[in-house]
Amino acid sequence: MKILVTGGTGFTGKALVQRLLQDGHQVVALDYKEGLKTQELREWGAEIVIGTVTDPAVVNSCMKDVDVVQHLAAAFREMDVPNTYYHEVNVGGTTTVLEAAYREGVKKFIYCSTCGVHGNIDNPPGDETAPIHAADYYQQTKYLAEPVVLDYFKKGLKTVILRPAAIYGPGDPERFFMIFKRVASGMFPMFGDGKTLYHPLYIDHLVDAFVLAMADGKGDGQAYLIADEQYLGIEDLVRRTAKALGGSVKIPHFPLLPVIIAGHVCEKVCKPFHISPPIFPRRVDWYRQNRAFCIDKAKRDLGYCPTVDIDEGLRRTAEWYRKEGYL
Repeated sequence: MKILVTGGTGFTGKALVQRLLQDGHQVVALDYKEGLKTQELREWGAEIVIGTVTDPAVVNSCMKDVDVVQHLAAAFREMDVPNTYYHEVNVGGTTTVLEAAYREGVKKFIYCSTCGVHGNIDNPPGDETAPIHAADYYQQTKYLAEPVVLDYFKKGLKTVILRPAAIYGPGDPERFFMIFKRVASGMFPMFGDGKTLYHPLYIDHLVDAFVLAMADGKGDGQAYLIADEQYLGIEDLVRRTAKALGGSVKIPHFPLLPVIIAGHVCEKVCKPFHISPPIFPRRVDWYRQNRAFCIDKAKRDLGYCPTVDIDEGLRRTAEWYRKEGYL
């Protein structure tokens, strides 16, 4: 098949492009800028288109003879942009890609949302029916695009929505790196009791879900939470990370409220100066929001089956960080 991957040079996009090429598909990767990753994708055999999902002309140029669209492109952790930018990319861009896919008769459209649309899970584990409590601009706009996806499903475009949990694994330069870096220092300050639940998602498992969702008749018109088999407390995660690194870590505990206040203050103070704040609300949420999910629906409907447990996943990730010189 010919498959369009938007956001093809991101951590998840790159892993997906590699798998699709290995499976013998023709891949077009759309991304907003040229770089070392785009060159690597070219060397693998992908066709690269440079441009933004908000540009209809660029999107239309990618869509010719495409069988499946994997829509991963999104504004994420953008600090030096107005809040409207999230809406422009995450809602407007998704609408632009949907319209082009619908007009060209694409067989399937798979939208990458986020488990963050559910916010804190009051009664863990939560499933796809858990209340929507999107807390920040990223999560809110990712959710606002979901009804648009479903509108196109009603028009006749087969769509699937995936809501990934906390993605990690080899090839990840930032998402889990802060955890590994702090653990490697031998000291990990813990704000709160450390019992907040966290649900990791190994990168290969997420790619599995994207591939499974392409199958004819699988998941049409549905949303799925995608995560590993096991969720765990954040202090447990920190200690397992230390084990993966072959060392130990001290975890002193501190009150949570001051860091919550500091996160909001730092973000507001730094934003006018275009400075990335050392701490901000989304980062603080890691210490206080339960993220634990039931993945039974994805198992039942898609045949999803995660196989790499957290200890092996952390070991492989630690190995990659060391190999690449991050640690």
